Amino acid sequence: MASLSSPPDEAAYRNCHPKRLSSNGAIEPTSDFFKRPKICPRSSNFNSPIEIESEFSHHDSSSARINNGSFGCCPASILVLQREWQLRFLRQPDRFYFDDLKPKIAESRAVIRRLINADQVDEISLVDNATTAAAIVLQQTAWAFREGRFQRGDAVVMLHYAYGSVKKSVEAYVTRAGGHVIEVQLPFPVESTDEIVGRFRNALETGKANGKRVRLALIDHVTSMPSVVIPIKELVKICREEGVDQVFVDAAHGIGCVDVDVKEIGADFYTSNLHKWFFAPPSVAFLYCKKSDSASPDLHHPVVSSEYGNGLAIESSWVGTRDYSAQLVVPSILEFVNRFEGGIDGIKKRNHDAVVEMGQMLAKAWGTQLGCPPEMCASMIMVGLPPCLGVSSDSDALKLRTLLRERFRIEVPIYFRPPKDGEIDPITSYARISHQIYNKPDDYYRFRDAVNELVNDGFRCTSLPD
Repeated sequence: MASLSSPPDEAAYRNCHPKRLSSNGAIEPTSDFFKRPKICPRSSNFNSPIEIESEFSHHDSSSARINNGSFGCCPASILVLQREWQLRFLRQPDRFYFDDLKPKIAESRAVIRRLINADQVDEISLVDNATTAAAIVLQQTAWAFREGRFQRGDAVVMLHYAYGSVKKSVEAYVTRAGGHVIEVQLPFPVESTDEIVGRFRNALETGKANGKRVRLALIDHVTSMPSVVIPIKELVKICREEGVDQVFVDAAHGIGCVDVDVKEIGADFYTSNLHKWFFAPPSVAFLYCKKSDSASPDLHHPVVSSEYGNGLAIESSWVGTRDYSAQLVVPSILEFVNRFEGGIDGIKKRNHDAVVEMGQMLAKAWGTQLGCPPEMCASMIMVGLPPCLGVSSDSDALKLRTLLRERFRIEVPIYFRPPKDGEIDPITSYARISHQIYNKPDDYYRFRDAVNELVNDGFRCTSLPD
């Protein structure tokens, strides 16, 4: 078996696949799925756009894909390695289970430990996605309410812009168990971090009223919609000063998008997807759980398997028969990003600089504004759309997004911002643009021109059918 830290050689690759005889007697793979994508010869560093284009040649070339934030991306060379892991399992599942799976997952956890500066590999668990990580933490909180360790009416504080599925998880676990949920109403557009800090302090004070306690603070590192980088270090520090029991940072857009040093951040829990900005296949995330003598160890994967009771990291490494390949390619992904100048830090900086430049270009072209200062965005930024488009509801925003996809082949999320009382001709819609290494300026010029065409045609969202 070839090493899985680099693509296998052609002979080894072809020998491990089902085959058929072609009309001329040649042996061929039985499915296009098993054909290797065309990848440029590998060099120690990426030196040309052609190499990057080859890694993402499976993308739809007819679309301007400026929405990496939603689903991420995975290079072709990593997909080849993922298929090798899948086939290794299918060839001999028993050997794979007993000899390969746990040691290789442990290697991936060790990579993450180093990337985020955790103390111990036991603090790192690999899970499907950040939503699964949220369920693990919130399940523990719910048990504390039900078992009387937390008092009914004690609070969980979260940002109003928390991700939708996480909000639903809070409802499913915390509210039903008797917890009081306080949402921090954040302004948008945002002018400074002071606005966020002030409102967060006020929410903690509300949670502590009448002798109650704030048991958990759930803080986004980068909010999804609207997208803003949250000053998490300062908010975690405030939580410690105010006696909040536990702090959970939901950083679905963490690794590969913002700096992550869990010791500096200081939270009890930190989760990040790896498939959004770290080039992993769907879907894999990690959950960091800080080791502490005083912290409750009662954390369990929501899917109970034969590993229950052996610690969260081990429970998470086996949740029944499923595809674990996305978790196993993590060391190879680190090799991939290290081929870029500056590694993952260099990629983050270039993505940030490019998305700010493109955001400013769009805002200038449309006579609008950005949703936050450049220093409060990472690899995504909110750009105001022309008010004349007439976006007046979440439904309008979705219809406009669909129109951009179907007519102009542009994929970009649209956010509806309700106007405030007394505003004159307000900007009620913002586009969230992303930048990843495969993006080109033409993607954003295409978006600019499409919106200008709609404006020049006198388009309004009221003209779109429900």
